[in-house]
Amino acid sequence: MSLLVVIRHTRDEEESGRQELIASGMVGRRAPLTAALLAAAVANGGLALLVTLGLAGQGAAGALAFGLGIAGVGMVFATMAAVVAQLTESARLARGLTAGVLGAAFALRAAGDASENEGSSFFTWVSPLGWLENERSFADERWWVLLLFVAATAIQGAVAYALAGRRDVGMSFLPTRPGPAAGRLGTAGALAWRLQRGNVLGWSIGFFLTGVVYGGLTEGTADFVGDNEGAREIFERMGGQSGLTNAFLAATIGMLGLIAALYIVGSVLRPHGEETSGRAEPLLAGAVGRLRWAAGHLSVAFGGTVWIMFLAGLGFVLGYGKEAGPILGACLVQVAGVWVVGGAAVLLHGLTPRAAPAAWGIAGAVLLIGWIGPVLDAPQFVLDLSPFGHLPKLPGGETHWTPVLTLTALAAALVAGG
Repeated sequence: MSLLVVIRHTRDEEESGRQELIASGMVGRRAPLTAALLAAAVANGGLALLVTLGLAGQGAAGALAFGLGIAGVGMVFATMAAVVAQLTESARLARGLTAGVLGAAFALRAAGDASENEGSSFFTWVSPLGWLENERSFADERWWVLLLFVAATAIQGAVAYALAGRRDVGMSFLPTRPGPAAGRLGTAGALAWRLQRGNVLGWSIGFFLTGVVYGGLTEGTADFVGDNEGAREIFERMGGQSGLTNAFLAATIGMLGLIAALYIVGSVLRPHGEETSGRAEPLLAGAVGRLRWAAGHLSVAFGGTVWIMFLAGLGFVLGYGKEAGPILGACLVQVAGVWVVGGAAVLLHGLTPRAAPAAWGIAGAVLLIGWIGPVLDAPQFVLDLSPFGHLPKLPGGETHWTPVLTLTALAAALVAGG
């Protein structure tokens, strides 16, 4: 949230030309950055208050520590996004880089948790997400860890303000490299790949590394859960009744499928961004038909989903060290659910451009149902609202192809309608 808010109100505003209009008045050159960081601070402050109030019944000190820790994580990444927004000339590149840093922080924290049975490893302390863990909310709180958030926010904020004062509006410290206008970009599909290849690369690396980390955790699942019946039941609700190890694999693979829904929505909505920015109009004014132009982007979106889920499965295989076939199959089965979400995004974009961003709401609802629903033991009819709720729980569960084929057909119908 913090990353997107800051980039939206800094680099996005400059790229659209609106910031230049505002800056022509009595507005300081650092005012937009200040406004963006204040917006992020208000959002994180409100989130901290809600979290603290929601957990107050479990202990006031722990609730306050956790709420402040959540806000601290948000502000660290908000100021990091502010620095990246000064370095890059493209909002798309800024979002990609910040998402990569967030993914690296997640992987470092996970690797640190996997490497130590007791205490915290070096990798956990490197990641800001690990600081939240090491704050030890509800377990003899370490209040001094909050100083790490304050220090990182202050240092990154100072760097962002210094950089903002040393460049012109719309410029950056890392200029965009011009690309070829012929040859490999001679088709609409080649252009779509050129525009989205960085996004695909970032998601590919993130899914592969996440698969390796969680694959390495699989062997010690029983020790990790121990006698915690609540955790065991959650894994079994998310991954099916097929033994704890298989349930853990199915649950984590299903989680990656839910996250892949965010990838496909962003990729499917790329044509919407090309249209609203005016870049699509010169292409469509020539010999390129709108269906062929859209097909290039949709091929990257739907084909990229298969690719990143395959890489996630490959990472699981390398981390776990066995059962390549069932694990790869379990990852690829998730594609049908992801495609349904992508098809819904295509349909919304086809109906009206104004409705297209609502696809993020669909992806968020699916993510919420699949991730939080089993934890809260939600009724089955609620879980069935998500396409992922109908997929077989693999590996370990029975393979039912009917729901997979049905969801694939539904996705095809949605895409055709869009």
